[in-house]
Amino acid sequence: MGSAVNQLVVDLELIRRLDKNGPRYTSYPTADRFTETFSTATYGKWVAKRESDGVARPLSLYIHIPFCNTLCFYCACNKVITKDRTKSAEYVRYLIKEMAMQAMLLGPDQVVEQLHFGGGTPTFLSDEEIRQVMTAIRQHFKLVEDGEYSIEIDPRKVSDATIALLGEAGFNRISIGVQDFDDEVQRAVNRIQSEEETLRVIHAARANGFKSVSIDLIYGLPKQTLAGFATTLDKIIAANPDRLSIYNYAHMPTMFKPQRRIHEADLPAPQVKLDILSMAVDKLTKAGYVYIGMDHFAKPEDELAVAQRQGRLHRNFQGYSTHSDCDLVALGLSAIGKIGPTYSQNFRELEDYYAALDRDVLPVMRGMELNADDLVRRAIIQALMCHFELTKETFNNDFQIDFDRYFATELEELREYEREGLLEISPQQISVTPKGRMLIRNICMVFDKYLRTRQEHATYSKVI
Repeated sequence: MGSAVNQLVVDLELIRRLDKNGPRYTSYPTADRFTETFSTATYGKWVAKRESDGVARPLSLYIHIPFCNTLCFYCACNKVITKDRTKSAEYVRYLIKEMAMQAMLLGPDQVVEQLHFGGGTPTFLSDEEIRQVMTAIRQHFKLVEDGEYSIEIDPRKVSDATIALLGEAGFNRISIGVQDFDDEVQRAVNRIQSEEETLRVIHAARANGFKSVSIDLIYGLPKQTLAGFATTLDKIIAANPDRLSIYNYAHMPTMFKPQRRIHEADLPAPQVKLDILSMAVDKLTKAGYVYIGMDHFAKPEDELAVAQRQGRLHRNFQGYSTHSDCDLVALGLSAIGKIGPTYSQNFRELEDYYAALDRDVLPVMRGMELNADDLVRRAIIQALMCHFELTKETFNNDFQIDFDRYFATELEELREYEREGLLEISPQQISVTPKGRMLIRNICMVFDKYLRTRQEHATYSKVI
C-alpha cells in the first residue's frame, strides 16, 4: 500500500458538485439504526458467547465523562452543562459500579490494549476522581504495558499538576480541542481559549512523557475567514503536534439545540469553507503531515501513519485506531460498545442511566445484532475508509461471496464515480484515487444498504 496512500488531490469543483449529507462511518450500520429490542439480556448473551467460543479478543475500553462547565455553541456531543462539582462525584460512583458489573460479566483477567476517556470534558473530574476511576480500571482489568491510553483535554480547565497526574496514571496520548485561535470566532462560538493556555498543555504533556499530542480544529465556524484560519494553522504547525484533526462544522440547529445560538449569517459562504479546507490541506502537506483519511492528518512516523502503510489501520467510535481486533466495552452515559457482531449503547439521560444501575442492571438502552450482509458491508467500508482500496478476492474468501455478483448494483453506481476520476475498478480491486480521497464518505455510502431503503440523508452532516 506504501506511499501512494499519502497522496491527496483537492479538486474544489468536484467537491462542490458532489458534496451531500452522509454518515461519518465510525460504525456500520450507523447508530441511528440501533433499536431498543436489543436489551441488556441480548448484550449478556453475546458476552457469554465471547467466552464460550474461546476467542477472548483483547479489549478497548471507552469511558464517557459527560460534564462541561460551559457550553460551546457548535457542540453536537452528549453532554451535561453544570458548574456543580458534586455531580461528578455521584457519576464516578455509578461509573465504577457499571465497570464492576461489566468485569463480572466478562470474567477475570481481561486484557485491555486501548483506553479512551471522552466527553464532555474528562478533566471535569477532580484529580482524586481521576485516580479513583483509574484504580478501579486496574482492579478490574489488565492494562498492557505499551497500550494506547488517551484522554481528551480542554486546555481552559486543566492544570500542569493534572497533566502530570494523567501521565502517572498511565495515559500516554492526549487530544486537545482548539477549533480556532481567532478571537472573533471564539466569541461567536462561546469558547474563549488563548494560545498560551493551549501551548502550556502541549508542553506539560511532552514534559510528562506523553507519546502523542493530537489537536482538533474545526472549519466552517461563524466569523471564520481564510486569513484567520491560516494564522491559526501556522501557530498549530509551529506547536508541532503528532496528529491533527480538521473537522467540518455541520450546522444542524434542528438536531443540536446549542447551535441555535449561532447566527447563520455569520457562517462562511460554501466557497470560503472549501477554500479554507484546500488551504489547510496544502499547509499541512507542506509541513510534512500525511493524510490518514476523513479529517485526520499525522506525522509520517506517527503510529496511525505507520499502521496505514502496513495495512493495519482500523476505524471505530473514537475515530482511527491501530487496534483492529479489539472488542469495545463502553462505560458511562450514551457510550457505544461493540462485542462480536453487535453494537450496544447506554442510556443518554443521567436519570435513566442511574436508575438502571440502581436496579443492578447494565444501562443498555439500545443496540443491534449485525447479520451476514451487515458484516461484509462493514468490512468494505472499513477497508475503504482506512486504506482507500480493497481486494475483491479477500471478500470472496472471508465471506464466501462472489463480489462482482453480490455487489452488481453498487459496482454499477461506482462507475459514475470512476468516470469522475474518484476511483478505479479492476477485475481484482477497487482503488480510490488521490482525487477521490476527500470524498471517501460518498464512495462508502454506495455500499450502505440502509441508505437505499431510507433515502433521507438530512439527518447526517455534509460530507465536506
